[in-house]
Amino acid sequence: MFRLKTIVEQPPGRRLARTLSWPHLVALGVGAIVGTGILTLIGVGADRAGPAVILSFVVAGAICACAALAYAEMATMIPASGSAYTYSYVVLGEVIAWVIGWSLILEYSLVVSAVAVGWSGYAAPLLASLGFPASLANGPSLGGVVNVPAIGIIWVVAGLLMLGTRESATLNAVLVIVKLIALAVFVAVALPHFDAANLHPFAPFGFARHIGADGTARGMMAAAAIIFFAFYGFDAISTAAEETKNPGRDLAIGIVGSMLACVVIYMLVAVAAVGALGFARFADSPEPLALILREIGRPGVANFLAVSAVIALPTVLLGFLYGQSRIFFVMARDGLLPRTLAKVSARGTPVRITILTAVLVSVIAGLMPIDAIAALANAGTLAAFTAVCVCMLVMRRRAPDRERPFRTPAATLVGTIGIVGCLYLFFSLPPRTELYFLIWNGVGLIVYAAWGRGRATAARQ
Repeated sequence: MFRLKTIVEQPPGRRLARTLSWPHLVALGVGAIVGTGILTLIGVGADRAGPAVILSFVVAGAICACAALAYAEMATMIPASGSAYTYSYVVLGEVIAWVIGWSLILEYSLVVSAVAVGWSGYAAPLLASLGFPASLANGPSLGGVVNVPAIGIIWVVAGLLMLGTRESATLNAVLVIVKLIALAVFVAVALPHFDAANLHPFAPFGFARHIGADGTARGMMAAAAIIFFAFYGFDAISTAAEETKNPGRDLAIGIVGSMLACVVIYMLVAVAAVGALGFARFADSPEPLALILREIGRPGVANFLAVSAVIALPTVLLGFLYGQSRIFFVMARDGLLPRTLAKVSARGTPVRITILTAVLVSVIAGLMPIDAIAALANAGTLAAFTAVCVCMLVMRRRAPDRERPFRTPAATLVGTIGIVGCLYLFFSLPPRTELYFLIWNGVGLIVYAAWGRGRATAARQ
């Protein structure tokens, strides 16, 4: 159960094509990070923490920054596809890798679903003006039948990924620019309306997580545990290691560069949003930034933001659907999932896995609400981030002289903050989310014992 994986060169037909350079990776990272988290979940966070949601962004961003540094070191040391799953397999052993891989399947599936639902939240008003029925733009929990726009956009992005990795990355870079322009316009328009009175009381629900009278987890850390969703995405870059032309240099630039850029963007947007309008007026809105702009008398800019979100949010889908398909692909190639899924097309893309992933996330996106999806996605991500920080610290002790194209500064401190912070955020999640996460991994361990353990490639080495 604790056997380690050895990285070997894969034969043609099971090897991904190297087509990406660092600009593609930075765009992939920014595209995956900046999206539903800031465009939609800022409303959910404000509902949980009030104006203190600003500090929730700081806490979540600091913890993610520590994890990003650990990812950068591990990705350049082990430039193979698979992200935290592969690092855990190489450093900690097969059963730990299985748990992390199973958690990543949960994370990426739910992230893609949540982003698709967030995209639908911005697209629905535009579609309604064209006569599209509301019952087909919402899941059952919101009084609808099925969220058709969310399902539709998933398959559009899946089609792009099957077309080719480089082609998808180039289009992604263009759409990322559209998204950043929209956020810059929001800050420029909303910031002049900043009113300090909107920040009082600053932390109406306190610091630590507690369950309110309505059964909702509230507090600054409860908001941080949800908003954490807004910061990850850089881990999708590490899944591209096998498709990167110069992984020793480009992976570190992509991971750290995209994370730093997004921290700055998020702080500006959060301050502008909370300062321009009382948090209670946009809390839990499916399109909070557009709502803020309408409330301050700028409906034209609000429509521009909504249209930009509809155009550009698919960049997040692309980043995470890409990452999900690569995790599935590597686990299948390792024998922990059916090997027939680990096939690539003539263009070097894993078409079978991409189709399977799109089917799974379509079901979730069509039926579940965004807050429940985001909370459960965070549980899987926190497990993966913790594992990567542990891997970095273990390798510093086990192989201190091994070549590291990128070395995390103050590694012991950074790794410790990453581990403790991720565990704290995990226990700040809603209790039901924690329970579902444990159930998911309990089922996963049964699957591992019944299927993966005896079929893994490492079992025959």
